[in-house]
Amino acid sequence: MIPPGSTIGILGGGQLGKMLATAAAQLGYRVEIYSPEPDSIAADVAAHSTVAAWDDIEALERFARECSVVTYEFENVPVAPLAAIKDMVLRPGLRALEVAQDRLAEKRFAEDHGGRPAPFAPVANAGELETAMKSIGTPGILKTCREGYDGKGQWRTGNGGASDDDLAAIAFPETGCIYEGFVEFESEFSVIACRALDGSIAFYDSAENDHEGGILSRSTVPASMAIVAQVEEARELTRQIADALDYVGVLTIEFFATANGPVFNEMAPRVHNSGHWTIEGAVTSQFENHIRAICGLPLGDTALAGKRVVMDNLIGEAADGWVEILADPQAALHLYGKGQVREGRKMGHVTRVERT
Repeated sequence: MIPPGSTIGILGGGQLGKMLATAAAQLGYRVEIYSPEPDSIAADVAAHSTVAAWDDIEALERFARECSVVTYEFENVPVAPLAAIKDMVLRPGLRALEVAQDRLAEKRFAEDHGGRPAPFAPVANAGELETAMKSIGTPGILKTCREGYDGKGQWRTGNGGASDDDLAAIAFPETGCIYEGFVEFESEFSVIACRALDGSIAFYDSAENDHEGGILSRSTVPASMAIVAQVEEARELTRQIADALDYVGVLTIEFFATANGPVFNEMAPRVHNSGHWTIEGAVTSQFENHIRAICGLPLGDTALAGKRVVMDNLIGEAADGWVEILADPQAALHLYGKGQVREGRKMGHVTRVERT
């Protein structure tokens, strides 16, 4: 058990790191941020920050020595430099990063543990894409195996998707791509679990997620009955994956609710945007429970703190409406403190909890 007063290291300086650092401070921990960006918003609420490249072994070693435990706020932290730091207590572990960083490895891992992803095939060039499209069919979606988020690094095919010329112009990365068949689904939902150091797991109510342009726009709890009927099966897969990874902390897996049950979409080995509602809408937030888990503390209650919760992302200029949002007595506003407003950039979120 890592007691309050100790230092927690967070790899990454975005809004998830900021909210993790805030939760850690409320429990009496000091936080150090490690990020290559000099304008890290997470550093605004941390006791100390290190600005250095991901492959700066000397800086990583110094950072690790100063921290009792290290965690990460996003899944694209390079694995090799972390593996070279022998004395770093990293939770969740490297295996979770390795799986989540490669979409092909992620789909296969899910299959190995009983999950059902959409039909998929590895694609390294235009010829393999053509073969995959013929084999799996269209419509479908081509995704880079690595990097890419919020709709980036993705090309839809068929039914108004990318044209033949667009597909022919794709510069396939050395790390390859994956082609996925289209899934007929009723709704999208996420399972957010927190696995403690002793292997016990607590689940949050699953949110029904709405997306616009590939970006999460709204999460609603409770979800529709179509989702509720599939949550237990989705939780069982999440439990299987968490146990196989010997996972510690918050793990999120996104699913499609279909006529044939839950279809695995992707996993995130971290706190997740679809769980932001838990700050006001659950007894214990996903951020606090992640800190509790990585420090070996008892997990907090994940029950709803109200009858219904709705979380809306503030994307781009939507954050400029903060005065109107604050005028709503039911609204809990979170602005992340990002300096530049850009189209498609998550600038904050607002949560409304219906208490009765």
